[in-house]
Amino acid sequence: MSIPPDWRERNQANWDERVAIHVNAPGAYDVDALRAGETRLDPIAAAILGPVGGQCVLHLQCHFGMDTLAIARLGASVTGLDFSPPAIVTARSLAAETGLSERARFVEANVYDALTALPEPAGFDRVFVSWGALCWLPDLVSWARIVAALLAPGGFLALAEAHPAAYVFDDATATGDGMPGWYAPYLSRAPLLQSNSEDYADPTVPIRNSQTVEFLHPLSDILTALIGAGLRIDTFREHDSIVWKMFAQLVKRGRGEYVWPDKPWLPLAYSLRATKP
Repeated sequence: MSIPPDWRERNQANWDERVAIHVNAPGAYDVDALRAGETRLDPIAAAILGPVGGQCVLHLQCHFGMDTLAIARLGASVTGLDFSPPAIVTARSLAAETGLSERARFVEANVYDALTALPEPAGFDRVFVSWGALCWLPDLVSWARIVAALLAPGGFLALAEAHPAAYVFDDATATGDGMPGWYAPYLSRAPLLQSNSEDYADPTVPIRNSQTVEFLHPLSDILTALIGAGLRIDTFREHDSIVWKMFAQLVKRGRGEYVWPDKPWLPLAYSLRATKP
């Protein structure tokens, strides 16, 4: 199946609409906690990113900047980049509200245009990518080359993502015992045409721009793209938890982590560091 020519337009319309839903969603994005001065970076992302005090960090596909501003609060100078105009407007507003405008700036651009869109497109100590980002990108080879070009020598990509082995299952095809059922072939690499009017953060608010195009990338494609771009894989971990309720059967563990209720059937997330020599 070929990629629809309007894949980017469909996806941007969907995410433009989600911004207001997510800002006001009860629980999923705790914007009030951010405004109150709390710093909340999930444990998996925090571990792979490491201490950021005094570091220059680029957050790709930052949505409306919740994690970007958390990183700024931890002492970094951080730039957030996202393709959604409403997301960037909201992120800048939140930066001003929280007094973080000097540490956090936001750029409206598609990730594939990062090298031309950023005022200073090279020399970042860290590039941060997390949670549901790669499934919106059709070309990981180009993405990895852009990440490598953005990093300073010795800098690294910190990536925390949903595990592609988990993406092959879905609650919409649940089995008789309530476990998620088969959804997509792991190695097909075909674009996944979706139509879902229910948002994960607040299912009560319908999404009008419900048609999206997503991509299931096997781990081998992700790792090979990074290595091919000249990056060195220094750390790779698979996790039995994820930061949202990916499946109905998952149960909460600690602050903001969800796991299988009885035993870890398959990994739900992974994290890695890839360093530019």
